[in-house]
Amino acid sequence: MASSTAAARRYAKALFGIAREDGSVHETGRELSALADLLEDSTELRAALFRPLHPVSERRAALRAVAERLGSSAVLQNFYAFLIDQRRLIDFAAIRSEFERLAAEAEGRTDGLLRSAQPLDDATRERIVSALSRRTGRQVSVQVEVDPSLIGGVVAQVGSLVFDGSLRTQLEQLRNNLTKD
Repeated sequence: MASSTAAARRYAKALFGIAREDGSVHETGRELSALADLLEDSTELRAALFRPLHPVSERRAALRAVAERLGSSAVLQNFYAFLIDQRRLIDFAAIRSEFERLAAEAEGRTDGLLRSAQPLDDATRERIVSALSRRTGRQVSVQVEVDPSLIGGVVAQVGSLVFDGSLRTQLEQLRNNLTKD
């Protein structure tokens, strides 16, 4: 996930507000993804758009042509031009990431991280995801990582909430309780 700067959050929030008013949040997200995929696949396009060697007018024209070819809405074409004018196209990945987060939040979805000492079977993973969804009041989608340093158990993080059921933490708590005066 791209890091999010304060400026990227502001731009994403503004774009999200416009898309929400137009009822085009889903479509705008797809259009942002289409440009992101193209940028990822084309080093020439990235070079043309992100290097200041090319004049702003050329970068605007190139991005407008690409956006038209992708079938981007007029709102997004203008947004891309604005990003170039403000020298913020460099924040595109962070803007897209923040837009996706805002869209997920508006739909009652959120992402989380689930770390376990060993790979989880599907039933266990689903049981944990279901519990996290009930606890947060949102539909939780988790990325699962194996972390052998946990010894056993799992640690789940959803936003700022952390649920630590790892054996390592339980052993540390037991040690602390036994060594108290």
